[in-house]
Amino acid sequence: MLENKDTSKTDISTLGEFGLIEHLTKQFKVQHKATLKGIGDDAAVIESKDPMVVSTDLLVEGVHFDLSYMPLKHLGYKAVVVNLSDIYAMNAIPMQITVSIAVSNRFPVEALEELYAGIATAAKAYSIDVIGGDTTSSTSGLFISITAIGHAKKEDIVYRDGAMDNDLLVVTGDVGGAYLGLQVLEREKQVFKVNPNSQPDLDPYTYLIERQLKPEARKDIVQLLIDLDVKPTSMIDISDGLSSEILHLCKSSKVGCNLYEEKIPLDPQVISSCEEFNLDSTTIALSGGEDYELLFTVKQSDFTKVKANPHLTIIGHMTPEKEGVHLITRANTKIPLIARGWNPLEND
Repeated sequence: MLENKDTSKTDISTLGEFGLIEHLTKQFKVQHKATLKGIGDDAAVIESKDPMVVSTDLLVEGVHFDLSYMPLKHLGYKAVVVNLSDIYAMNAIPMQITVSIAVSNRFPVEALEELYAGIATAAKAYSIDVIGGDTTSSTSGLFISITAIGHAKKEDIVYRDGAMDNDLLVVTGDVGGAYLGLQVLEREKQVFKVNPNSQPDLDPYTYLIERQLKPEARKDIVQLLIDLDVKPTSMIDISDGLSSEILHLCKSSKVGCNLYEEKIPLDPQVISSCEEFNLDSTTIALSGGEDYELLFTVKQSDFTKVKANPHLTIIGHMTPEKEGVHLITRANTKIPLIARGWNPLEND
């Protein structure tokens, strides 16, 4: 886990906008030859022979994160990772990001230093150049917008619309952990409100909480697929829940799908915590979101290449579009799969 440290407070107005940007970004050094110009001019300059893959995410305090249990350093790290995940989902390699924040005056300079320390940690871990961005004032809370720029050969890029009938559906890692980590943190927040002296025992939930507060993008999978000599026919990252992402692939590719409940990979902490919270583990896996695993399809002929890999699980197969999208339960019942993943535009 990332660590925070106590510091004195400096009002951000003492530095001014440009002074603040310079102060927060002086630690970033260029790592890639393709980054011809990073921070310090009117615009960054990137050299590229191959196509660029670009993705942007906006994180809003009170909607996407709660600072009562999300340390700022972890938030900076996570804000980078969720963008990089989108680039890996295109079978591309991220190399550059821009970082823009809007911040209210309740945040001192030291708080923003913590945020940018998390961004710097992620940039180092994933070999990313921070090449620009902006800071501005906010009348309410903290907003973070990160744009990630990846690079890939045109023939290597994988889209959502390439899945075919009989393709195998594959997921990396395991799912459901991040949502349960959020439930644990929310529960402890409510306990703290009632009794501020209570000390929560979070040891049984270490994996779940880390999945929520410090997720990792699957940068290893792009190279793994190269090593296995497998190119997915379609791919997406799991940000809004497994069911939502399967439906995205099916809609884009104009196919159906059979997903097998017994094949969905679950961590033991997910299973035990579902029992504790009286939740159905399959529902959590399908609807939880924020796992940032990769979901992709491969040809049947690639079955032997992926079947025994510990990082990959075959969880279903694609069908003709007219057959629809279904969950095949452990009791061998066929249930239509619907999207119950997180929707940021829904009212609570």
